[in-house]
Amino acid sequence: MSELAKEVSVRNKKATFEFEIVDTYTAGIVLKGTEIKSIRLGKVSIAEAYCFFEREELWVKGMNISVYDKGTYNNHEPLRTRKLLLQRQELIKLERQTEEKGLTIIPLKLFSTAKGLIKLDIALARGKKVHDKRASIKEKDIKRELDRHS
Repeated sequence: MSELAKEVSVRNKKATFEFEIVDTYTAGIVLKGTEIKSIRLGKVSIAEAYCFFEREELWVKGMNISVYDKGTYNNHEPLRTRKLLLQRQELIKLERQTEEKGLTIIPLKLFSTAKGLIKLDIALARGKKVHDKRASIKEKDIKRELDRHS
């Protein structure tokens, strides 16, 4: 089995701490060949990424896919803006909700399917306040203590 055939799963751990998740979607992503190879090697970060609408299309910005080592002059730009693929109804619903309610769209997880396609789980989210973050930390600590005792 080659080094590129492994499964990919990259999570955005900051997302659940910084945001309250309202709804989730799975989107396809338009990538170049060297980007796919870098992702399969695990050289990707979605921690600083966010999604935005431009001309009724959804784009992801700030997703860092490192340059492929064996790439030549055809190599990609690591921080380029990439287009996300969703059904038209989902795009319309997401755009309407982000405009009206002050919600934002963030990436949660980048993964590969059984067919080898790269997908991105995105979430419609609302930013947490400081006291909400403290409550999240407290819940995590309580859960950790209960797991230790059992």
